[in-house]
Amino acid sequence: MNLQPRDTYEKLEFDKILHILEEQCNGEMGRMLIRETQPSVKVTHINRMLDEVAEFKQGTEEKQLFSIGAYDDISEELKMLMIEGYVLSESGLAKLNVLLLQTKGIFAFFNSPERKEKYEALFGLIRKIDFEPQLSAEIESVIDAEGVIRSDASDELSRIRRLIGSKQREVEKVFRQVIEKYRRAGFLSDTVESMRNGRRVLSVPSEHKRKIRGIIHDESATGKTAFIEPDAVISINNDIFDFQQEEKREIYRILRELSDKLRPYVDHMRDYADLIGYLDVVQAKANLARQLKASRPKVHHRPTIGILQGYHPLLYLKNKPYGRKTVPFDLNLTGKNRILMLSGPNAGGKSITMKTVGLLQLMLQSGMLVTVEAESKMGVFKQLFADIGDQQSIEDDLSTYSSRLKNAKAFLKAADDATLVLIDEFGSGTDPASGGAIAEGILDGLNYRKVFGLITTHYSNLKIYAYKTKGIINGGMHFDTETLDPTYELKVGKPGSSYAFEIATKTGLPNRVMEYARRRAGKNERAVDQLLVDLQREKAEADDKLRELDQKQKTLDALTRTYEELRKELEVRRKRLKLEAKESSLQETAKYNKEMENLIRDLREGKKLEEAKEKAKELRSKRTEIAEQVTDLVEDIYYAPVKGGDDDIKVGDHVRLRAGGATGEVESINKKRATIIVGDLRLEVKLRDLEQANAPLTIRNQKSVSSNIAATATFSNKLDVRGMRYEEVLATMELFVDNALIANASQLRIVHGKGTGTLKRAVRQKLSEYNHNFKLTTPPREAGGDGVTIVDL
Repeated sequence: MNLQPRDTYEKLEFDKILHILEEQCNGEMGRMLIRETQPSVKVTHINRMLDEVAEFKQGTEEKQLFSIGAYDDISEELKMLMIEGYVLSESGLAKLNVLLLQTKGIFAFFNSPERKEKYEALFGLIRKIDFEPQLSAEIESVIDAEGVIRSDASDELSRIRRLIGSKQREVEKVFRQVIEKYRRAGFLSDTVESMRNGRRVLSVPSEHKRKIRGIIHDESATGKTAFIEPDAVISINNDIFDFQQEEKREIYRILRELSDKLRPYVDHMRDYADLIGYLDVVQAKANLARQLKASRPKVHHRPTIGILQGYHPLLYLKNKPYGRKTVPFDLNLTGKNRILMLSGPNAGGKSITMKTVGLLQLMLQSGMLVTVEAESKMGVFKQLFADIGDQQSIEDDLSTYSSRLKNAKAFLKAADDATLVLIDEFGSGTDPASGGAIAEGILDGLNYRKVFGLITTHYSNLKIYAYKTKGIINGGMHFDTETLDPTYELKVGKPGSSYAFEIATKTGLPNRVMEYARRRAGKNERAVDQLLVDLQREKAEADDKLRELDQKQKTLDALTRTYEELRKELEVRRKRLKLEAKESSLQETAKYNKEMENLIRDLREGKKLEEAKEKAKELRSKRTEIAEQVTDLVEDIYYAPVKGGDDDIKVGDHVRLRAGGATGEVESINKKRATIIVGDLRLEVKLRDLEQANAPLTIRNQKSVSSNIAATATFSNKLDVRGMRYEEVLATMELFVDNALIANASQLRIVHGKGTGTLKRAVRQKLSEYNHNFKLTTPPREAGGDGVTIVDL
């Protein structure tokens, strides 16, 4: 079933129905099926589910039917049992046995031909399942009702347990004699015995522990009591321990044989588990139907709504404990009249009636009995669209009315003659005149698509439209004009009044206010035509619209500019990434210069001059090619024409380095060069390397591209912080690393010494504060070892 919007379950409170059903289930498999519930659109499937629930409800009420008790999910046990050689535990076998016994009871129930006929739908669930009664018999021959291995599971196990029992009686006898002996001697505490490490022990005051021969297993927390296993029972307890180990080995052998016998029937047991889980759901639906006094209506293939004495199920459960009546309603929507335009006073029951129809439809198509008379006729809908409550969307920046228009658009696009549409307070949320007109247009579109639906409204034009239009009928919620109270009764055929003045009077508004309101309402009604054509108001509205459009145009222009800037910025970022890759390649070639020089020298010494020339030429060609590419990219990225170029820069301006992104203030300008102050640094750079600080923000990458500034040549990549205090190291390191990043240094060497490690921690703390992927290493011992930190940028 296609549901719109996604929260339709919550809007119609169907999620609460599912939650009640979950609580009615006795096992996790049933609860999982409830959580996965999806309304069906197949009439045969729906009828079958309804028949199953109706039969279960009837059988339970007559106390003639089986019931599904508590059970566990055995999917994991069956999964493991499929593994050859896997041995099920006692608890796992107990879970299987519970399901097998319940399945056995169900099949036994249907041994009678009369029951097969009376509960035909339920019998259909097991008709195609083969039950293997020996499976339960095999398990019960090993596991008792408490889930414990039976003593008669094998002759060997029976023998071992008899021996254990004999030894335990012997221990009891000897232990009693020992207790009596040492109690007379005054060697025992008030609590004469206890259990420690699985052994029965004496509680002995510490001052007497040397007087009793045996093994001390433990002492109390205070040390005042020792727990001693007396010599007389040690050998007997050892025998018991040995027999218990034999018992464990025999039990494992028995469980392994039983698991091997069950393994070929895994698929059968999975069918039994699915059957129990499904019947658990049917039982839950039947229990809910009894609580709601729900019935099984007649289900039609074609969409139709023929509800007799229908009422809201959750409202019924809420009213039931207090003895309050839930007012039912009759509603008949067929091919001639498909849409009900429902009106009436606020708090008069319009929304509840509309929600009831939607909720009952979801329940019916999910295989649940519904709160209507059994003679009711309900069809099947393939789609259900609901626009109920506050649809405001902060995420999509939509007001309630905008969101409702969005829903209406979706409804009109997808609706057909198998669609049920539910709309609450149709047309509200904006100016009544325009909102009512738009609502009328949407209603016309829905009616054209032959949908079924319930629509609540206060708008008079919609009531008039419903009166004039084929396929739509008016309906109202009755209001007792004598008591001025709503009766919550649905009256189909004529619209309801909002009874605004009556309700306002009941609330106690002053007579003077009410008289004024009545006069104004009457005057407005008589003058409505003149008001609608009032030129001044039309002009004001037109002006407001023009201002609104103008503001929207400005917003659109700003968004367009932002988009263009972002597009250009992304293009620059792409080129920067390419530039970094090329610079990295250039640095790599520089890194191997010395190796190439050694190679060329070796070739010369070997008189291979021609080969040496070729190698040198190849190296120069490669470096030249990459350098040209880097130059082109730098020109393209950093020296493309921008607003506020170098001609506009003056002394005192705030500027940004095109490469690196550092900002500073212009101290002086000399022809095409400028001196700028960056933090505590004074740098001399070319004007073309600068841009105004108020230019669009340049997004920096993690690695800065190289810049043609003096700092690159003068920066020293070595720093010695030995002898400094911790705080001094932090401040010095910050300035040092900042300068290194501006100069685009590739490696730093920081000497901090070994000592107590305090200076080393300060160095590494400051490095960790940078949003950079620094690689920290230490050189070999001869080059400083742990007293030096090498930082690869």
